[in-house]
Amino acid sequence: MAGVTRRSFLAASASALAAPALGAPASGEVDAVIVGAGAAGIAAARRMAAAGRRFILVEAAPRVGGRCITDTRAFGVPFDRGAHWIYTPDINPVAKLSARTGLDVYPAPPGQKVRVGRRNAREGELEDFLAALVRSNRAIVEASRGRADIHCAQALPKDLGDWRQTVEFVLGPYACSKDLNEMSAMDYGRWTERDTAAFCRQGFGALLAKLAEGIPVQLGTPVSQIAGRPSRVEVRTERGTLAGRYAIVTASTGVLASGKIKFEPDIPKRQLDALGRLKLGSADHIALELAGNPLGLQRDELVFEKAAGANTAALLANVSGTPLALVTVAGRFGRELSAKGERAMVDFAGEWLAGLYGNDIRQAIKRTQATRWNDDPWTLGAIAAASPGAQGSRKIMMEPLRDRIFFAGEAVHETMWGTVGGAWESGERAAEAVLRKLGVLKEPVEPKPERPSRKRS
Repeated sequence: MAGVTRRSFLAASASALAAPALGAPASGEVDAVIVGAGAAGIAAARRMAAAGRRFILVEAAPRVGGRCITDTRAFGVPFDRGAHWIYTPDINPVAKLSARTGLDVYPAPPGQKVRVGRRNAREGELEDFLAALVRSNRAIVEASRGRADIHCAQALPKDLGDWRQTVEFVLGPYACSKDLNEMSAMDYGRWTERDTAAFCRQGFGALLAKLAEGIPVQLGTPVSQIAGRPSRVEVRTERGTLAGRYAIVTASTGVLASGKIKFEPDIPKRQLDALGRLKLGSADHIALELAGNPLGLQRDELVFEKAAGANTAALLANVSGTPLALVTVAGRFGRELSAKGERAMVDFAGEWLAGLYGNDIRQAIKRTQATRWNDDPWTLGAIAAASPGAQGSRKIMMEPLRDRIFFAGEAVHETMWGTVGGAWESGERAAEAVLRKLGVLKEPVEPKPERPSRKRS
């Protein structure tokens, strides 16, 4: 297949995925060792499989999905413990593939409700909030075009009044898992607009797992060291050492920065610094079973409150028409709450809802669950929003180590960071870089600029 174009390669990918000899046994050298079976790892494996190349996909956890997993045991209905929103489905690569899975992906309802104390915001109040949100978003984007990077909170309009806390929560912790004063305005400004979204009735994690079907993966196989040699890469695991011509590493920036995976030689300081500036924020779901719809909300209805401080949350009610409600806590407050344990998180959710809908709501809560991603050993956090001055760190993480080790994941995407779609695209991009090294794909040729014609007078 040497010398095929990217277009012909993509056209052949669907049929190639069904071939039986896509992966490789644990022994012998393969074309690529892929570390991590989240969205980026699954995408990279599918790309290698479509090209008919030998690869090994290893995952430390006992399941695929990374930060996108669906639990059906806790409540008897799909519960997305991590990613749930399928952003910009018209361009999202995962959403585009969903039609082949047979799963039900449907548009998320537009808009949201806002509670002011124990009542819904009046029409004028809601208009004020939405106007404040739009002005704040625009102000951060405008600030991102300046020469010097600032944190997002510095760019906010000064006249937000008593909507400031709510705006800061929605744009910062809720959307990005970090407070706005920890986030780069330039990084925020490069975001792809996320005005539209969709949900998968069976769960986003179920959709991702469906796309991983047929891809061989070694679960429960933590990687301890990755050594880049002149002609190959050695990946050491608890089950032995794997050898590949190249490696694609999709571990989170939290795991990479923690030193759980050692590199030989060490990761260059340039990339170590980039990892430090792409620290994971905190975001967790407190899932509550509320039988009989005691809140009187519609399916997938999103609710914020007019917050008086940072100790706030968001509610997604009647998830996909089930009795499941997700209370999302995030940012600095979410991290502090998560550190206190699941009981404290559930207690907060009950108290918060009681403040919005009355004390009777506590009696309606049945089964509960709370995620604690900061303590998940193979994740250690939520979204990699860049620190002020660190927007370029994403591009730095795209640079290969010793021309043999490539990084991928949601942090390694400049415009779709923080999303499953961004992680997927970065995994495809890393796989294509390997395929170019293998001679399967041609190097992209930049078009030559046309020379102006010189006419004789």
